Amino acid sequence: MSADTQEVPQLELESVIGFNGQVFSGLIVHPDREHIIYPLGCTVIIKSLNNNKQEFLHGHTNNVSCVTVSRSGKYVASGQVTFMGFKADVIIWDYDRKDMYARLQLHKAKVEALAFSPNDLYLVSLGGQDDGSIVVWNVESREAICGSPASAHSAGHCLTVKFSNQSDDTFVSAGHGTLRVWELDLPNRKIRPTECQTGQLKRIVKCLEIPEDDSFFYCGTTSGDILKVNFRTKLLNCCGPVKEKFSKGVNAVQVLKTGDMLVGSGDGSFSLCRGANFKPVKKVQLEGGVTSIALRGQGHQFFAGTESSQIYRFNYTDFKEELVSTGHNHAVNDIAFPLGTSDLFATCSKNDIRVWHTDTSRELLRISVPNMTCHAVEFMSDGRSIISAWNDGKIRVFTPESGKLMLVINNAHSMGVTAISATSDCKKIVSGGGEGQVRVWEIGKDSHRLVEAMKEHKATISCIKIKRNNQECVTASSDGTCIIWDLVRFVRNQMVLANTLFRCVCYHPEEFQIITSGTDRKIEYWEVFDGSALRELEGSLSGSINGLEISQDGHHFITGGDDKLVKVWGYTEGEVTHIGVGHSGNITRVKICSNSRYIISTSADGAVLRWRYPHPVSEQNPH
Repeated sequence: MSADTQEVPQLELESVIGFNGQVFSGLIVHPDREHIIYPLGCTVIIKSLNNNKQEFLHGHTNNVSCVTVSRSGKYVASGQVTFMGFKADVIIWDYDRKDMYARLQLHKAKVEALAFSPNDLYLVSLGGQDDGSIVVWNVESREAICGSPASAHSAGHCLTVKFSNQSDDTFVSAGHGTLRVWELDLPNRKIRPTECQTGQLKRIVKCLEIPEDDSFFYCGTTSGDILKVNFRTKLLNCCGPVKEKFSKGVNAVQVLKTGDMLVGSGDGSFSLCRGANFKPVKKVQLEGGVTSIALRGQGHQFFAGTESSQIYRFNYTDFKEELVSTGHNHAVNDIAFPLGTSDLFATCSKNDIRVWHTDTSRELLRISVPNMTCHAVEFMSDGRSIISAWNDGKIRVFTPESGKLMLVINNAHSMGVTAISATSDCKKIVSGGGEGQVRVWEIGKDSHRLVEAMKEHKATISCIKIKRNNQECVTASSDGTCIIWDLVRFVRNQMVLANTLFRCVCYHPEEFQIITSGTDRKIEYWEVFDGSALRELEGSLSGSINGLEISQDGHHFITGGDDKLVKVWGYTEGEVTHIGVGHSGNITRVKICSNSRYIISTSADGAVLRWRYPHPVSEQNPH
């Protein structure tokens, strides 16, 4: 990949929509109180709270599994997952320079948790269940001091670590039936554990919180209660709430200066608790299980991150939730722009279609269809409806302002609807299904009629594009064929064959050529008139190409695929002019906005990225 991206200019990344809410305690407010830090795929994002500007820390080769910030704010550390048998990296970042300070490699398969010592001297890292070791690193020399198995053989694996607030030599680890306080013996390069006595209580601890004075520490458990343990004597002080436990477990705990405690639980409830029995005084229900709680400053304001990739902001005084940022938490399957405007765009995923404001990356509308996956979405050219293809075999039509359901075509395809497109007069829809049929529907105000079903493809239809005069369309399929259909007589005009699963097809704006791509990583140009192959480009060094779009003037096209790179090509030269590095999941779709200012690309990890389009129409070369 590095050789592939070296000489070519980079695309400018303008904004990223997305947040990986599955990472426990992944959302952190930086000690400067001006920025929040959170992971998305294999990137760590630093976002300004004042102007929403984002900066990115690139360096991990796979998904980030944990993030932490040192108390001074000078360092950020992040760990990743990797494949079995390979080393998983811990990276320490220099916050001011926003670049890598050290890459530490010892753990196998996964880094479970990280913690800095109070004076930034040490970093402690915990390996995942296949690794099971705790390692203490010297931050200054960037070397490991010592390591030890995280838990006794009789206990389960460890899930979290936390440093004490007063001493650089003491930290706590906890997990499945294990709760230990560790002392670092620097002269002998050893760490020595002391088991905490919890008596008859057997718990799986998900999170730890140590108040400023180090007198006690708190453990949130999967059983929905909180343990309070004396730091000095290592004995259990109390456990609560006894009666009404937190549903689906305690995922995140933070202690405020007032002695009150913020608790986030797996059912999405976010509570302010008081007293020894941890009784909730105030409670708010959020969407998705709470996985992170981050305090800003002394805790007058705090943020909560949830599994459904939402970030909320609260003020201590009124304890009302304010939705700061949203994102998809499943793979994004398609992007659509309304005709003639770039101010908004729609994306679709499992459970929902979302409409976004392009400049601010704000979510304007969410259309939910629970437990169903939307494969394709498109705005009708009159802007009055959004048509969508779903895996339950239905075509659903919604209004774009309110998201109200206008029309459903039931049983449109027998194995789910996988591709969809509408004619420019808004009277017909062409849809493709998992069984390989291409069907043409006539749409009235509240009615629909099947005009024709064209049965030539043998496998899933992946893409449909209609010619501007609405008399012809091209369909790409994973049976290795692209067929150009006559939409007046409903017969096949031409067929092109290749040894690939076609993923995407586009008409050149002058409509005398089509351009296709798929799993064989080749980009092919074909003549529409007789289906002959004109030229073939090597589109990628690894992985299939899933998204392809031609600019409106026909001089450039963009591609994206499993190599996680967005590439801009010259159409006539067949050369890459720009490359965008930023995705950490396989790219599923790419689109150029209507006025050629932005490129939007989406990926399988739920991220939506906005890039600056490098060839504005006004400066276009006239060739």
